[in-house]
Amino acid sequence: MTVADPTMLAITDAVTLGRQGDTARAREALTALWETVGVTGDALHRCTIAHYLADLHEHAADALTWDVRALDAAASLTDERAQQENSALTVRGFYPSLHLNLADNYRRLGAFDTAHTHLDAARARLDALDDDGYGAGVRAGISHVETALAEGSTERLPTH
Repeated sequence: MTVADPTMLAITDAVTLGRQGDTARAREALTALWETVGVTGDALHRCTIAHYLADLHEHAADALTWDVRALDAAASLTDERAQQENSALTVRGFYPSLHLNLADNYRRLGAFDTAHTHLDAARARLDALDDDGYGAGVRAGISHVETALAEGSTERLPTH
């Protein structure tokens, strides 16, 4: 019998709040979790918290801070640790989304060359994604950000 990870459960609860529209409470809950886990804590916790916190910030610079933290945490994460949470996870599968989010934030900040670099990094790892809804969403996001870059847009996209 696998014991549920209380930090991952708390992350899920906070993400649910955000998806229900209570972004302020979700941000507060995830920030409190980040402070508990700490910058040297469990890499899966850090990556997940930072990834979702980035989505709760309106300003691209604030989101970028959290997306960089998520990418940094992923570099310390092992497949073994990720699979303790979900046996289907691989760290390589995290990278397309992480780089997509970085690309979008750099684009919104007008750093188009850096945005292209991260889109290229996301594309280079697409083989790690399944042909499922999640993979399709990341692929569509890459296309949306690529289109916005081609248009020179720094506007927030409704979705990526």
